[in-house]
Amino acid sequence: MPTSLELQVKTLPNSPGVYQYFDKEDTIIYVGKAKNLKKRVSSYFTKKHDNGKTRVLVKKIVRIEHIVVNSETDALLLENNLIKKYQPRYNVLLKDDKSYPWICIKKERFPRIFSTRRVVKDGSEYFGPYTNVRTVNSLLELIKDLYPLRTCNYDLHETKIQADKYKVCLEYHIGNCKGACEGKQTEENYLEDVRAIRNIIKGNFKESLAHFHQIMYDLASDLRFEEAQKIKEKVASLENYQAKSTIVNPSINNVDVFSIISDETHGYANFFKIMNGAIVQSYTTEIKKKLEETDKVLLELFIIETRQRFNSLSREVYVPFAVDLGKEIKVTVPKLGDKKRIVELSERNAKYYRQEQFKQIKIVDPERHVNRLMLQMKKDLRLKELPKHIECFDNSNIQGTNPVAACVVFKDGKPSKKDYRHFNIKTVEGPDDFASMEEVVYRRYKRLLEEEKPLPQLIVIDGGKGQLSSALKSLDVLGLRGKIAIIGIAKRLEEIYYPGDSIPLYLDKKSETLKVIQYLRNEAHRFGITFHRNKRSKSAIQSELELIPNVGKQTITNLLRSFKSAKRVKTASFEELKEVVGMSRAKRIYEHYHKE
Repeated sequence: MPTSLELQVKTLPNSPGVYQYFDKEDTIIYVGKAKNLKKRVSSYFTKKHDNGKTRVLVKKIVRIEHIVVNSETDALLLENNLIKKYQPRYNVLLKDDKSYPWICIKKERFPRIFSTRRVVKDGSEYFGPYTNVRTVNSLLELIKDLYPLRTCNYDLHETKIQADKYKVCLEYHIGNCKGACEGKQTEENYLEDVRAIRNIIKGNFKESLAHFHQIMYDLASDLRFEEAQKIKEKVASLENYQAKSTIVNPSINNVDVFSIISDETHGYANFFKIMNGAIVQSYTTEIKKKLEETDKVLLELFIIETRQRFNSLSREVYVPFAVDLGKEIKVTVPKLGDKKRIVELSERNAKYYRQEQFKQIKIVDPERHVNRLMLQMKKDLRLKELPKHIECFDNSNIQGTNPVAACVVFKDGKPSKKDYRHFNIKTVEGPDDFASMEEVVYRRYKRLLEEEKPLPQLIVIDGGKGQLSSALKSLDVLGLRGKIAIIGIAKRLEEIYYPGDSIPLYLDKKSETLKVIQYLRNEAHRFGITFHRNKRSKSAIQSELELIPNVGKQTITNLLRSFKSAKRVKTASFEELKEVVGMSRAKRIYEHYHKE
C-alpha cells in the first residue's frame, strides 16, 4: 500500500459512515458503507482476497474520501444515493426501470381519480408506484364500478356551478357520474365516496363492504330488489378483488417483505408491500454481482433502494435472515405461522422469476447460460476448475454375458455424441463390475494421453464407492490422480461420493447440477445398454450359423455381410449361396437347412 494511502487509512475515524475509492484518473470506482470506517477500509488492504475483481479494485485505489454520518441507516441511504449518482464501476447497480404508474387523487373541488406516471407536487395525493399497470387498471375499474365519479376536467368552482356554466354529459346519463357539474351531487357526498376509495386503494375493504351491505339490506327491506341486486353485484366485485389480494392473516398491516435467491453471478430479489393483510405492491428484479457480494449485502442494498423507489414508510420489514438497516426500521425474521408463510411466498416469487430469466437467457444468450451453469456446477461439486468437459462411465452386463462399457462426453453441459465411446471388456472374466471399470478407465485415458488429446475436468462414475475406487486405481497408474476431478453417483438416493470420503454429498433434488449429472448417467446407461443389446443380438445370430458343420468364422462373416441375417441365409437358394461362399461351402449350408 502506498504511503499516502496508508496515512489516509490510519487517520480514518471509528465511526459509521460512507467511504469512496478513487483511481488515478480521480474517478470514483467504489462506494461502501461501514459501521466502523477505519476497521472496514483497513480490511481491504490487510486481507488476502480470493476474488480477482476485488484484488484488481484494491490495486486501482489511489485516494480515499469518507463522510461520517450519525447512524447505520443514514450510511445505508447515503451509500445508495452516491451509487445512483456516480454509478461506480465496482458497485452493484440496481436496474432503474421505466417510470411506474401511480393512482392520483387530484387536489381540486370534486377530485378526479386517475392513473399517471408523473408525480406533480401540487398537493394532490399519490398512491404507488405500482409495478404493473394491469393492477392499476383493475383497481380503477373496480372503483368505477363501485363509485360514480366525474371524469371531466372542468373547474367545478361553486360560483361556476351556480351560474349554470356546465351541462351534464353522456357519463351522467349512463350512470357513471352523479352530475356534480350541474349541482346534482353535493361536495360532501362526493368526498364521502373519495374517502371510501382512499381506503380501498390502501387495502382496507372492511368499511366499504359494511356500507354496501347496509344499503343492500335497506333496499331489500323496502322491496326494491332490482336496486338491491345492483348493490349485491358491487359487493361481489369488491369481495372478489379482496380475495385475489388477501393473505391468510389480515392483521399483518403496513409491512414490507423482502427475500433473495442467488447463484454465482446474480441475485434475484422480491419485494411485497402488505397493507391490511393484502399485497398491494409486488416487485422482483435481477441484481448482477460485481465483487462476490453475499446475499446479506445484496438484500440490504435492494431493501434501501426499493423503499426509496416506492416511497415506503413502513417501520417493519420481514426478511428470511437478519440484515442491518439501522435502529429506525424493525427487522423481523419470522420462524412460523402466517408471517413465515408470506416470506416463503416472496422467496417463491424470486425463484419463479429466476427460472423465467434462465429460460430467456438460454434462448437469447446461450454463452451466459453456459457460464452460469458451469460456475454453479463448480460450486456445488466443490471443483477447482469449471467442468466444461465431463466424461461418464457405465458398465453393462446382463446375466454376465457380453460385458461392455460406455463412455459418454458432455461439453458445456450438453452431450457431445461424436465423442461417445463403446468398450468391449477384454481382460475380465465373468461379471465383475469393479475390474471392468478399472479396465475401461485405464484404456480411455491411456489412449487420450498417447494421442495428446484434451483431458476432461471431471469424471463421473456410475456407481458407489466400489466403482469409484476401481477407477481411481487406473488414474493412479496413469499418474492422473489429482489432475482430474472424479466422483461416483450411487443410483439409490443419488448420493455423490468423493475419493477418500466415506460421507456422500446430497445435492438439492431440484438443482441444475444434479440434473446434469443425472442426464450424464442416464445417457451413459442408454448408450451402454444399446451396445450390449446389439452385441447379444449379433452373438445369437453367429451362434446359430456356427451350428453348421465345417463352416468357419470368415464364412459366417461373409454370409452376414451379404444376407444381413441368419433368417435370410436359411431361406437363400443354392445359387445365391454359391455366389457368396463358393460351390462346396454353399452345398454344406444348403443341405444343413434343407434336410429331408
